[in-house]
Amino acid sequence: MIDLHGYGPRLLEGALITIELALLSLVLAIVLGLLTASAKMSRSWLAHRIGTLYTTIIRGVPDLVLMMLLFFGGQIGVNMITDWLYYQFDVDIFININEFVAGVVTIGLIFGAYMGETFRGAFLAVDSGQIEAGRAYGMGPWLVFRRVRFPQMMRHALPGISNNWMVLLKTTALVSVIGLSDMVRVASEASKATREPFTFMMIVAIIYLLIASVSEWTFARLQKRYNIGYGEAE
Repeated sequence: MIDLHGYGPRLLEGALITIELALLSLVLAIVLGLLTASAKMSRSWLAHRIGTLYTTIIRGVPDLVLMMLLFFGGQIGVNMITDWLYYQFDVDIFININEFVAGVVTIGLIFGAYMGETFRGAFLAVDSGQIEAGRAYGMGPWLVFRRVRFPQMMRHALPGISNNWMVLLKTTALVSVIGLSDMVRVASEASKATREPFTFMMIVAIIYLLIASVSEWTFARLQKRYNIGYGEAE
C-alpha cells in the first residue's frame, strides 16, 4: 500500500475542486466562444473589431501571465475602488477576490478565445442551403438556429471543443500559483513535507489521466450522436 501520510482526503478534495474548476471554466468558455464567433461573423464593424481584439490579446499572452495579471491586478484594482469609496463617501468595505472565482474567470476567458475560433469555423462549415430551407418552411431565426444551424455546427465543432477541453483540463494546474488548494497544490505541499514528490505527483498525473479518459469517451459518444445520418455513426 502507498503511504500518503494523511494527505489522501485532501488530495481527494483537491481533485473535486479541479473538476469543478474545469467544468465551470468550460461553460464560461463555451458562452464566450459563441459570443466571440457571433461578433467576428457580425456585419457590425465594432462587434467584429472587439471580437478580433479579444482573440488577439488572449492568444498572444501566456496563460500564466494572464492568470497572475487578472488575480493580482484585479485585487489591486478592487482595492483602489474601495479606497476611493472610503475617502469620498466614508464607505468602509473590503472585497477579497476568491481564488476559485479568479481561476474560473481567467481560464474561461482564455479558452473563450479558442472556442470562438472553433465555433466560427463550425458555423462557416454549415451549408447555407439548409438554413435557407428552414426559413422557407416558415421557421423564425431562433428556431432555425435551434433545429438546423446548431446541430449542424456542433457536428463540426465537437473535435475542436474536445481538444480545447483537454488543454483546459491541464491548464487548471496553473491555479495553484494563486493559492487555490487544487490537487496540484496539495500534492506540492505534501511533497515538500514528506520529501516524496514522485509519489504525490504520480497520483495527480493518474487522476488527470482518468479524467481525460472519461472525457474522451464522452466526446466520442457525442460525436456519434451528432453524426447520425452522415454515415459515420455505428
